[in-house]
Amino acid sequence: MTLRQLFPIFLLTALLLVVATADALAQRSSGKKPFTVVIDAGHGGKDAGAVGRMLKEKDLNLTVSLLTGQYIKEKYPEVKVVYTRQTDIFLPLQERANIVNRNNADLFICVHTNASTSPAAHGAETFVLGTEKMSTNLDVAMRENSVIQLETDYKTTYQGFDPRSVDSYIMFELMQNNYMDQSLRYAENVQKQLVQKLHRTDRGVRQAAFWVLLKSACPSVLVEMGFISNPEEERFLSEQTNLEAIAHGLCDAFTNFYRPSSTDRQVQADTITVEPEGVDKQVIATDRTAEQQRALDIKRQQQEEQKAWPYYGVQVCASRTQLADTDPRLKGQKCLFFQANGWYKYYIGPFASEKEAQRRQAELKSLFPDCWVVKIPKQE
Repeated sequence: MTLRQLFPIFLLTALLLVVATADALAQRSSGKKPFTVVIDAGHGGKDAGAVGRMLKEKDLNLTVSLLTGQYIKEKYPEVKVVYTRQTDIFLPLQERANIVNRNNADLFICVHTNASTSPAAHGAETFVLGTEKMSTNLDVAMRENSVIQLETDYKTTYQGFDPRSVDSYIMFELMQNNYMDQSLRYAENVQKQLVQKLHRTDRGVRQAAFWVLLKSACPSVLVEMGFISNPEEERFLSEQTNLEAIAHGLCDAFTNFYRPSSTDRQVQADTITVEPEGVDKQVIATDRTAEQQRALDIKRQQQEEQKAWPYYGVQVCASRTQLADTDPRLKGQKCLFFQANGWYKYYIGPFASEKEAQRRQAELKSLFPDCWVVKIPKQE
């Protein structure tokens, strides 16, 4: 499939995202929209998923999904928990994404169990949508997307997307920045819980091209909680107490996403350094490129603003690369940025108080539904 043929798919996806976001904003502004998390137990029914010597993936996914929702509801009764399935039924990938969008979800958690041709493969990993290092993770994405072929007339339903074709995955490159920062935040919390509290081998937070994440208009992650193909890990997953522990980990990660502590915010702020560092001071003003001049202007402004530290900003987006002022993701807003964990974090501000930043955040919600307030660290 060519890029020209894929373009209508991109346009349709973008339209669906706009409609879903607009509906969510209308409900939030009226005060009627509860925080909604959709939990998806991967596979089901005629689609068993990965199969081990003793267990089937679809059963493990369902158990952990239901437990996770139960723990979230017990801890936060005001949160609306929606399951894509609560029994052993087959559910198309597109319908799973439709459930997310119909409920105007604020977070989407897909629960899966991994498998490999190598019985030695082990550990937990969490995926967000993206194509960075896609060739490394393409086998996982193709395996999880292959369920599409079990559906009747899947080529029509998925607008020509072929889960077996590398060319079909070009479209994921076009959509990978939607909700990326928020998705990464939850994914990192999940890995922290699985590794530090459950002592699972850390395979990291990764990007991969999953259809169900692409079509979901909210921060979304796909959790691979272990390898059913590894005899030791299959034994671990066969014990109910371990499945309960995994569900508790996903719930605790939700807590950090839903109600981040002041300590979490401060740790994030303490690891931030304002960019760009080391701007070439030998560059003659008349010979500077527009990009160099912009970097110098931002640096000077940030240095001036440090005199009034502490101050706050409203983060609106993130990117692996530095964005131009005209980038559509900034939506015409004048933004500053800082760098953290290899990401450029763009924010509007600065503001002298957190309350002032929160007032501006409310105004920006119509443009940036997932923006939030961050504390900008003092630069020495």
